[in-house]
Amino acid sequence: MKIKSAVFEVSAPELRSCPVWAVPEFAFIGRSNVGKSSLINLLTERRELAKVSDLPGKTKLINFFLINGAWALVDLPGYGYAEVGKQRRAEFNAAVADFLAGRRNLRCVFVLIDSRLPPQAIDLEFLQWLEGSRVPFALIFTKTDKQSATRNQASIEAFLQAVRAWRTELPDVLVSSSTTRAGRGDILNYIADVLEQGNRTVG
Repeated sequence: MKIKSAVFEVSAPELRSCPVWAVPEFAFIGRSNVGKSSLINLLTERRELAKVSDLPGKTKLINFFLINGAWALVDLPGYGYAEVGKQRRAEFNAAVADFLAGRRNLRCVFVLIDSRLPPQAIDLEFLQWLEGSRVPFALIFTKTDKQSATRNQASIEAFLQAVRAWRTELPDVLVSSSTTRAGRGDILNYIADVLEQGNRTVG
């Protein structure tokens, strides 16, 4: 798949403020500072399309990017960030939950996992919530350039083993690095496959 155009469409604070359109959407979510914005910029090859920051929790709105005029990438607020008050954090979480459970044209949620870390409870709990909400998802392990391929594979296996505790069919797994550009083609091919197969069950 080639990305010929990538345009920021709108930032929405809640589901009812999201674009009214029928274009297929692919959302990205994960713990704060896991590399969501960097990955979106890598996929689109637009350096500053999604704002990148070292400050966890920078993304506080649901950001939509229209790709090739035909489908959209959605940058969701990260979960687990600490630099906002409890009331605001609850609002952000509620907005994300409403979007994920209520967005009819959402085709797949890519859950980003930091490949350097052992399985984190917050990631596993979020996946269980997605499972219970019947939201299609796949995993993307990020920052794979930060350690050896052997350690990356060990991290992935450890995480999947934790998922096996509550899910017999494992989700699809992809890897990425915004530094080396690893995984860009695989992720775009995955999106193309979902688009082509229509109502494919993902995750």
